[in-house]
Amino acid sequence: MLEKLKKTPLTFSQIINMNVGFFGIQYSFGLQQSAVTPIYDMLGASPHEIPILNLAGPMTGLIIQPIIGALSDKTWSPRWGRRKPYFLAGAILCSICLFLFPFSSALWMAAGLLWILDAGNNTAMEPYRAFIADKLNDEQKGLGFQTQSFFTGLGQTLANVSLFVFPLLLVGKTGSLPTWVYGSFFLGAVCSIGTVWWSMRTTPEIPPTEEELRELRKTPFNIWLPFKEVPAAIVDMPKIMWQLALVYLFQWYALFCYWQNSSKSVALSVWNVTPKSNPKLYEAAVSWTGLVNGWYNVVTFLTAFALAWFAKRYLAKYVHFMCLLLAGIGFLAFPHIGNKFLLFGAITGFGIGWASMMGIPYLMVVGGIPKERYGVYMGIINMMIVVPMLIQTLTFGYILEHFLGDDPRNAITFAGVLLLIAALLTLLIKEKRRLGGEVTMQGAGH
Repeated sequence: MLEKLKKTPLTFSQIINMNVGFFGIQYSFGLQQSAVTPIYDMLGASPHEIPILNLAGPMTGLIIQPIIGALSDKTWSPRWGRRKPYFLAGAILCSICLFLFPFSSALWMAAGLLWILDAGNNTAMEPYRAFIADKLNDEQKGLGFQTQSFFTGLGQTLANVSLFVFPLLLVGKTGSLPTWVYGSFFLGAVCSIGTVWWSMRTTPEIPPTEEELRELRKTPFNIWLPFKEVPAAIVDMPKIMWQLALVYLFQWYALFCYWQNSSKSVALSVWNVTPKSNPKLYEAAVSWTGLVNGWYNVVTFLTAFALAWFAKRYLAKYVHFMCLLLAGIGFLAFPHIGNKFLLFGAITGFGIGWASMMGIPYLMVVGGIPKERYGVYMGIINMMIVVPMLIQTLTFGYILEHFLGDDPRNAITFAGVLLLIAALLTLLIKEKRRLGGEVTMQGAGH
């Protein structure tokens, strides 16, 4: 199948402007990754309770992203556009939750706010992926997705560095949590809505053609539409997406293991403490882990555009394979390092892997997706992310307690092995090849 994409190329500054909103969304996501689990610890959660308390991420992603994707495919407003109403609504919801989160006085309150926060993140994130596919021609899609990867790294860098900087500036405790939590989350609330507003202001959407408008009018917009559209899209899903789903099963299970256990692993390997044995030193470990995680996100935004170049020159699957390999090796080394400064070297591999995960897989599959279904298929790709996360939240507490000695360092090692498996599975993907301005689909038939 050949698909010719003829869209006006955008300048580099236009591509940057259209993706600035992804920065705010990813600042919020960065806080979820690095700050929420330590907050649970501070509110008295046990290690094996953490996976269940983080159930919000996979559940809201599984439900919300495909629904929002299907609805955005069938949306058009001359004033608001197709995708922008959804990521604006998501950004507003994120800002409200980020503002309220530091006031959590009990586990149930923090967990409830996380559910709403993650719903907002998922509402904003999915249409942004489809926004790239809508706006950019085939030659620029790789740059567009890797620009999102760049802003993923930048946003999450700020989120993680805030966990190190704000404890130095805002000491003491306010309510049930340290005062620095307020600074980190309040800054996130401003970034979430402010950056999305900028992208909406600077980037118009492409209006549908008359033919597309007629097709939209044939299907009345209603809330039940996704429950018909999502199953139909899964039935018609390109083969390459099924192959990617197998990679994602191991990849995203591994990442959730790391995010949930990184602070406690560092506390044990460097400071030899747990949250209960020495809360003060554990806070120091949390702050240092924030700096380490900030570094891998620095690596992400430093390497994102280089990966776009490699993916254009070589098959994207080989780029993703190498990046996953580096990430897996880094995870295997991470829990055995006693010098806190050497942690930066180990996590560099994950920074390169994260740059690939945030952009390259979308480039692999976008050529096999019909443009009238960009939204729903981007949502389905997210289902491939959250299903492994859901499996992890339901199973890993038992695995950690009964097979890994309830030791977070073993959890990181386990994650490294899973990433190496994901790297090998990436080589099995049959990817599209580009011939001039055309896209030739190979191994992506319905």
